[in-house]
Amino acid sequence: MSRLIYFYTKDSLERVSFNPDLFSKELKKAIKNLLPYEMEHLKNWLKFYTNKKPELLKCIAIISKNKQG
Repeated sequence: MSRLIYFYTKDSLERVSFNPDLFSKELKKAIKNLLPYEMEHLKNWLKFYTNKKPELLKCIAIISKNKQG
């Protein structure tokens, strides 16, 4: 079931990617709900996804902050 949450999260992020603020908000929710190994997968996906959408690059910092804290 956990894997379903990961895919739901990616889908949600793709749907709100038109707005960096909404994207950040959804990403913060994901950080609370995903397991550590899923966060690694999400981080890799986010690096790939933001190559096409540079306005979302700041969101990588949100995951980096979470990893430290």
